[in-house]
Amino acid sequence: MTKTSENRNEYHAVSLSGGKDSTALLLLMLEKGMPIDCVLYADTTMEFPEMEAHIAKLDNLLCQKRGIHITTLRHPHGFEWLMFDEPKVKQSCLERRAKLGVPPYGNGWPGAKVRWCTGQLKTHLIQKEVNRLKKEKNALHYIGIAADEAHRCKDDPQNCYPLVEWKITEAQALQICYSRGFDWGGLYEIYHRASCWCCPLQRIDELRKLRTYHPELWTRLRDLDNRARAMFGPGPLGQFKKDWSVERLEERFAREGAQTT
Repeated sequence: MTKTSENRNEYHAVSLSGGKDSTALLLLMLEKGMPIDCVLYADTTMEFPEMEAHIAKLDNLLCQKRGIHITTLRHPHGFEWLMFDEPKVKQSCLERRAKLGVPPYGNGWPGAKVRWCTGQLKTHLIQKEVNRLKKEKNALHYIGIAADEAHRCKDDPQNCYPLVEWKITEAQALQICYSRGFDWGGLYEIYHRASCWCCPLQRIDELRKLRTYHPELWTRLRDLDNRARAMFGPGPLGQFKKDWSVERLEERFAREGAQTT
């Protein structure tokens, strides 16, 4: 399950999320001279600017070392279209929405039970391409899961988990990236995870930091939430977080700031 391959007659595909673990994997594979035929990255278009710069820096290194570029996969319409405009087609869904007075299009805010964003903007895109490469090229798929998250590994003979094999933890993966000059512009010094800035599953403290360190993104988040509440109402689709709209969080954070001055 955690094997790596030195067989250069096989096709070698590396998944890159852009985070510390997959970045450490790519850097170490380059350093160890391991074969790499493609690096797959799913761009949600809702990444931090620092993450975009990080991917560009990795792409430059990959091109210098191996003469190839990162293969970037994108949904044909993107996050906002999925959130507000994707037409619903299932009759049961249409009937339910009609009863609730909810428009027959758009997915609204993602939630813990319905994470359509991760599925449609990341997982499905990567998995579809990986499945194609496995079928057409007998590809080995290299995945950046750290040793302390080995339970996430899947028992597939075409999957490789080198960080698990090398016993590299998440903390060690981050230090490997830092030591090679990859620091995400300080994102990991501010946030627990460098995922999409608009994620409603973030902890409130992360959102507080977003308002402080990325005010332009916070403004965009408020606009998205105002649009969602106007379109979907107070139900789950229009609710950013349970009991919290972005506007209410803004009021809370402002009060907290006033109390500390």
